[in-house]
Amino acid sequence: MQIKTIVLIKVILITTLRVFSQNISGNLSLLSNKTIRLEGFNGLNSYLISSASSDEKGNFKLTYAKSDYGVGYLIAEDKKPLFVILSGEDIEIVGDALSAVETFHIVKGQENLWFEQYAKEHPKREQALSAWIYLEQIYVADSLFLIQKTPSKAIQLEKKRIRKEDDEFLAKLPMSSYVSWFLPKRKLVSSVSTVAQYRPKEIPSAIAAFRALDYSDPRLYKSGLFKDAIESHFWLLENSGKSLDSVFIEMKLSIDAMMVHLIKDEKKLNEVTDYLFDLLERQSLFQASEYLALKALNETSCTLNSDLAKQLETYRAMKKGNTAPEILFTSNILAPNYANKKLPEKLTDLKNKYTVVVFGASWCPKCKEELPEIAKQYQKWNANSVEVVFVSLDEDRAAYQAFAKDFPFISTCDFKKWESKMAKDYYVFGTPTMFLIDQNRKIILRPTSVKQMDAWVDWYLVQSNPLPK
Repeated sequence: MQIKTIVLIKVILITTLRVFSQNISGNLSLLSNKTIRLEGFNGLNSYLISSASSDEKGNFKLTYAKSDYGVGYLIAEDKKPLFVILSGEDIEIVGDALSAVETFHIVKGQENLWFEQYAKEHPKREQALSAWIYLEQIYVADSLFLIQKTPSKAIQLEKKRIRKEDDEFLAKLPMSSYVSWFLPKRKLVSSVSTVAQYRPKEIPSAIAAFRALDYSDPRLYKSGLFKDAIESHFWLLENSGKSLDSVFIEMKLSIDAMMVHLIKDEKKLNEVTDYLFDLLERQSLFQASEYLALKALNETSCTLNSDLAKQLETYRAMKKGNTAPEILFTSNILAPNYANKKLPEKLTDLKNKYTVVVFGASWCPKCKEELPEIAKQYQKWNANSVEVVFVSLDEDRAAYQAFAKDFPFISTCDFKKWESKMAKDYYVFGTPTMFLIDQNRKIILRPTSVKQMDAWVDWYLVQSNPLPK
């Protein structure tokens, strides 16, 4: 009886594996006895699905499961990925190596055959279409060609034919197939730079298509387009040819559109918000990042993870126009520029028109680059009535003093790291963090780098009020 039970369990396991796993096999003639990995996508990240070693002739076999449905890629030692559609079908490929795309051929797997065909044909159609549009502009704008109606009409017809051919290919794909969803999204993402540069009339429709994307859709999450869609969407907005004020309005509309679906999925809300916020900050698109922060914080139906919530809360409490909290300088104050003057006891004792408050620490790698750079710029800044206050989050007294002793500006530390009242009052979640405030402690700017702060000094102070020679 026990033997029969064991046999039955084995049969069930084998049957289950057959139902829930598919194979990717083939021959890579130049990759004999090499490890080949199959990786998939989960949002912003990739993960290993399976790996195997090819034999001496380059034959290999990998498996993937139903949960891997979406897009994956094969990768070997040459680090050149080959993308495949993981739609639940067995796939067979032949070629020389993953890096030699021109030698590849799909032997088995209908969705991958469609993918392969479109990947070869669509770029050619895009190139031709852009070329015809360029020629059309010449025939419309240049009086030398404007009178030539026959070529102009032929260009119109050829543009129409190319678009129709591309649309018909996509329309013929079965609605139940993954490629019928994936290929139009891939087309949208990959066409952004071409549209912005050569086909600006298509920008509104492209932006509308990006806003229609559902970031809670598992198909997008597993597509490998998750990050690219976010970046391409906001890059296109930034490079749409509109004024910066108009760009910020458009970005707010896009953020609203993204949130419609994301508020239903807390995990993806956190993932997208965290990535987009960092992207907007890196691009110095602060109006958009502030709007995103407030939008996410005000969505009471969702829970943000604590680190992200703290990061976004900075924007609500410490946004431009708000009053920065007072800072009481501790006895651990280093202030070489006050050598012959009475030491200030608090932030409001400073008499300069502006003050840059910098939070950092000796253990922060970026601070070791930024603080010495601030020291180099300090003489110019201070000559234009800008003071600097460095708030150290060090815990070790010797480390703090060794790091800050040569800085020409005020440094202070209470050795409590993240528990410092100063850090908590300013909602500091990372280092370095900077705030530019005026005499009334009104927040003027939240610089993300010394370069940005120095550019502000040059633009608003040096050029407006040049020092006498």
